[in-house]
Amino acid sequence: MESKIREQESIPTSKVQRAAKFIKTGAKVGGNYVKHYAKKVVNPSLTKDNLHNENANDIYNSLSELKGSALKVAQMMSMDKNILPRAYQDKFTMAQYSAPPLSYPLVVKTFQKYFGQTPESLFESFTKSAVNAASIGQVHQATMNGKKLAVKIQYPGVADSVSSDLKLVRPFALRILNMNEKELDHYMEEVEEKLLEETDYKLEVARSKEISSACAHIANLNFPSYYEDLSSERVITMDWIDGLHIKEWLEQNNPSQEERNKIGQALWDFYHHQVHNLKQVHADPHPGNFIIQNDGKLGIIDFGCVKVIPEDFYQGYFSLIKRDLLIKEEELNQIFYGLEFISDKDTEEEKSYFKGVFKEMISLLGKPFHVETFDFADDSYFEQIFQLGDRISNEKMFKKSRQARGSRHGLYINRTYFGIYNLLNQLQANIKTTKPDWLK
Repeated sequence: MESKIREQESIPTSKVQRAAKFIKTGAKVGGNYVKHYAKKVVNPSLTKDNLHNENANDIYNSLSELKGSALKVAQMMSMDKNILPRAYQDKFTMAQYSAPPLSYPLVVKTFQKYFGQTPESLFESFTKSAVNAASIGQVHQATMNGKKLAVKIQYPGVADSVSSDLKLVRPFALRILNMNEKELDHYMEEVEEKLLEETDYKLEVARSKEISSACAHIANLNFPSYYEDLSSERVITMDWIDGLHIKEWLEQNNPSQEERNKIGQALWDFYHHQVHNLKQVHADPHPGNFIIQNDGKLGIIDFGCVKVIPEDFYQGYFSLIKRDLLIKEEELNQIFYGLEFISDKDTEEEKSYFKGVFKEMISLLGKPFHVETFDFADDSYFEQIFQLGDRISNEKMFKKSRQARGSRHGLYINRTYFGIYNLLNQLQANIKTTKPDWLK
């Protein structure tokens, strides 16, 4: 399982080095726009497809060398499929699996810093090349006492560069996402807080143990054990889970509908229990975090990103998901204010417009909750979600809005549900959509 991917000998860690890389990439992207508009003079019917492809390549190549927060933001954007041109989605999805890994001497350096010894002296065996490299860290396989282990090592400098990287990524995000600055700043604060948590591996181990223990009773799920004495602020050691990622499993095993439903149901039940009972949730449901084992169970391998759900946000958000929204206008207004969809700065016209839009959006997202079972193979449902997203992002009311819309807590909750729905759609699964009694 040794890696065949080109390895990286160093990572730019100082603010100056990282800023220089962003500036160089920005210049390339600017150049791509100049080229595009020059060609458009000659050929007015030219679409932006080629421009998006060139930009996606340049931005991804740059971010994958820098690692860290900027690459993580690219990965998050690739999950929200309705906000990005397809070229970016396809390229940024690679951040989930295949950033260039770090060379072995850098890995040894990290071990010496945190354990005072090399990986070889700590484990019986340790792969010199990473078996998986993502945005914040890479994974090596090791053995100890006859057990196969996964050892996740954080890239150097990632934790220290979260805040400065996010400032540098703003111009790209504004351009690609077509957001206004107020909206972006509103969410960047939440993203920064979560990314700082994700770089704290001690916190990740504590949360992993807590949530996996609280979900141990759920059928067809499996969680690795974590080894605190072999973990530190920048290294996590856990059981290795053998199996295939969802895409590989679908391609190689051609599973039956029953097998797809079984995995899909385990996924739904896992999220249902966290959101409604634990009020904290594994908020990073991208395909790289799940492994389907040979015994047909679903392995959950990463608890880096956990969103704690405040009670008042939970009550307001899920009240709007109820099938028959039998809430008095007064109460409804209160919920919309509480979720920051409307504010006192709005005119009556704006209040009426945004209430209508968010009701439509949440009732569409809530569709699976309104029935006993839901068929996530229904592509027309996803088409409706994408069309609504497209329509809203192009409407004047949104474009000229003077403020961000929606509580920052909604960012990771919406992302979580989009992520689960996308995975269930990939699985083409038909699910019993369990929900708490008060939501029925």
